[in-house]
Amino acid sequence: MQAIILAAGMGRRLGDYTKNNTKCMVPVNGVKLIDRLLGQLAKQQLKRVIIVVGYKGKELREYLESQYGQQLTASCQLLFAENPVYDKTNNIYSLALVKDQLQEDDTLLIESDLIFSDKMIPMIVDNPYPNLALVAKYETWMDGTMVRLDDEQNIVNFISKDAFDYNDVDAYYKTVNIYKLSQQFSQQKYVPFLDAYTKAVGNNEYYENVLRIISMLNNHEMKALPIGTEKWYEIDDKQDLDIAEALFADEKDVLRKYYGRYGGFWRFPQMLDFCYLVNPYFPSRRMKDELRANFDTLLTEYPSGMKVNTLIASKSFGVSEPYIVPGNGAAELIKSLPQPLQRRGELIGIIRPTFEEYPNRFDKDSQVTFVPQNEDYRYSADDLMAFFGDKNIHLLLVINPDNPSGNFIPKADILRLAQWCEERQIRLVVDESFVDFSEDYASNSLLSDEILESYPHMAVMKSISKSYGVPGLRLGILASADKELIARIKKEVSIWNLNSFAEFFMQIYNKHEKDYQRACAKFVAERADFERQLRQVPFFRVMSSQANYFLCEVLPPYTASEIVIYMLKQHNILTRDCSGKTGLDPNKQYMRIAVRDHQDNTRLVEGLKKLKIKN
Repeated sequence: MQAIILAAGMGRRLGDYTKNNTKCMVPVNGVKLIDRLLGQLAKQQLKRVIIVVGYKGKELREYLESQYGQQLTASCQLLFAENPVYDKTNNIYSLALVKDQLQEDDTLLIESDLIFSDKMIPMIVDNPYPNLALVAKYETWMDGTMVRLDDEQNIVNFISKDAFDYNDVDAYYKTVNIYKLSQQFSQQKYVPFLDAYTKAVGNNEYYENVLRIISMLNNHEMKALPIGTEKWYEIDDKQDLDIAEALFADEKDVLRKYYGRYGGFWRFPQMLDFCYLVNPYFPSRRMKDELRANFDTLLTEYPSGMKVNTLIASKSFGVSEPYIVPGNGAAELIKSLPQPLQRRGELIGIIRPTFEEYPNRFDKDSQVTFVPQNEDYRYSADDLMAFFGDKNIHLLLVINPDNPSGNFIPKADILRLAQWCEERQIRLVVDESFVDFSEDYASNSLLSDEILESYPHMAVMKSISKSYGVPGLRLGILASADKELIARIKKEVSIWNLNSFAEFFMQIYNKHEKDYQRACAKFVAERADFERQLRQVPFFRVMSSQANYFLCEVLPPYTASEIVIYMLKQHNILTRDCSGKTGLDPNKQYMRIAVRDHQDNTRLVEGLKKLKIKN
């Protein structure tokens, strides 16, 4: 068997990365694509590897000859063919240049801009079928040639870009651009059709088009081999490179590469995300259908300005217009808080461990920090009043339920704390982004005119992303009976700070409010079951929570990072290592685990249980 690698393309979309090198010379986590590929091929019993070069071909050839000489292994030659018109042709011409060699042996045909699991070359080589294409179930990031399969994994059609239909994506597979072609197939079918096709259509085409024509003969000579959950990526642009570096990062870098993305994990559709914190049961299907039905209008029309969006937010959340401001996520509103709330020299009360976005926005030298002195990081309103009573603070920040501990102060006690702050002229900011996950969710919110007017020094923040399950909309609200505060923040943010989808969500929310209440009730029941399952994991000490996550102490001999990396590498599940977070015991290990739906939660626990206790 031999391998043919197509490496003539210019890779324009990679910009500076291919200014002086062809695509296969681009490093992923420090290893060039071509070195990784040749290392994988060196493990096979190949007679030769033929690389078709073009753009920066001289540099590629000199590099490979300096690294490998004329032999990839003692029994495998390393040969080159040149496409001198790489800028005027496509890969069909590169393959036609080596059509004679293609007919001399069974062949692995591989494109050079791929990165893939070490298991995939043995997977296709060891399979008994002589003519195979590795394929992956369609995912949104994929582009290029798609195929349809019959029940026996025969490729019955190649779908061109022009014929691609989003209504049929459930039936599509993407070619991984790794093929096995038998010598007989190349001689009797592929090369004769290749000659006829290029003569009729020209050389600015793709070699898959020849396979598409052959598939129309209904002789089922080309079969597909689905790769399942094996990792791979095609690197065409800078974003592809960024994603590939996360997918194939080594253990020392993998968490940094994922955590540093701060979201966007939908680009890894097979991965389960147990880091980010959203309601798994809302929006309902009915609400999503309404959003879809209005997609074209919302995409192509401007949103309303602050005046209208304030009115809609008032309607949705039951707070008078002068008392509420909607934001592009709670993050926008948190960023706007320091200027109207903090004055030079005034002290701010912080509770840790906490959501660091709040302390990060305020003067660190002015922060007075309360840390609960117990292993579960529990605290009450009385604890806060006792600690801050003699600290002369002017602002107190409380997240309720807290993140990451899940500690919850009941509503009656929060109102006692609010009264205590009123009497001392202390501004109280309560972030209740997770309050709808609490057991008495229907009555725990502070969002009402009556409550806000009773405690005008209190401001209530709420991230709609969390409990309403719509982080992609970027929506949050801040409410207070302090009209001057609300007016100042409205001036701080852009007049068009919400997009049309977020605006429409608020517009239709009240129609779906009963579905939301049912979703919250379902969540509370699921969290209780998930807690029961997590407590069966022998190396976890689970802390009870009223939010949609659990803080778990990781018990020796494991560390949190070991478990997080194991879950990501072995089960494609991303969890959060909280060890080292300010306020947590630095001598212990911690993880924060989100609550998803029952199927996902069970999958997580089953994966954890497969990790055996060290001796």
